[in-house]
Amino acid sequence: MIKRIGRLFVIKTKFEAFVVIYGLALGAVERGVHYLDQYPGFGGKLLFAVCPIAVFMAGARIIDSLDREARERDGL
Repeated sequence: MIKRIGRLFVIKTKFEAFVVIYGLALGAVERGVHYLDQYPGFGGKLLFAVCPIAVFMAGARIIDSLDREARERDGL
């Protein structure tokens, strides 16, 4: 039963990866908006800019891991 539940949290396709990255991006932009409210000026803009950059790095890692698994599965 635990394995069945665990399979729900495994990203298997690129579509699933893009949906997860989209959710992460929405959360990052929301956090960035709060930073702009809390820290007006350059500091808030800098923190806002850093939030989506973290999502870009995480998204690249997710897509790369899917591509790596596909290459290993195909034997390339």
